[in-house]
Amino acid sequence: MLRLFLLTLCSLIMNTCPGQYNWKLATEKNGIRVYLSDVAGSDFKAVKVECVLTGTYTKLVGILTNVSHFTDWVYNSKTSKILKQINPLDFTYYSVTHMPWPLSNRDLVIHMRVKTDSLPRYLTISGTAEPNIVPVIPVYVRVTHYKASWKVTMPTAQTIAISYLLEVDPGGSIPAWAANMFADKGPYGTFSNLAELLKK
Repeated sequence: MLRLFLLTLCSLIMNTCPGQYNWKLATEKNGIRVYLSDVAGSDFKAVKVECVLTGTYTKLVGILTNVSHFTDWVYNSKTSKILKQINPLDFTYYSVTHMPWPLSNRDLVIHMRVKTDSLPRYLTISGTAEPNIVPVIPVYVRVTHYKASWKVTMPTAQTIAISYLLEVDPGGSIPAWAANMFADKGPYGTFSNLAELLKK
């Protein structure tokens, strides 16, 4: 009886946790699944991507740390450059994202960290906004809220399983309802491009 009570209590705590997501499948194509969820305290939906791609940790890390080539695969990326590098797996970069007319392009500063355990059995990548490192550029809208995380494992010697989570507020005057209508398009495009790049 006590065990049942404790299980029920734990379930209630988990279900009322402020970080709780309620994922709904938005896109499933070519082995890439994109989910959307409401976020407490935000009008913009969170995004989760799940996929198994051909590739290895080494290839993925090589792509993620080659910042100047983000324009090759990150959806609507206009330019990216390293600002500060602590080491090859811990750095801060500046990026500009193209937005369709009449919207202004967005720029953001992201601190990215790549970590793995010693075996390695898994890979984790985090990206957080550090908007105050670079002065605001009037022609762009600065993105001040950005939080991304990757959890990557290798089911086989030549495949990687990725679970990617993103929360972002694009800022400016974009209505939330309009942004949410296309919230799955960018992540799907990015991971489709990544899949092709990993095969090369």
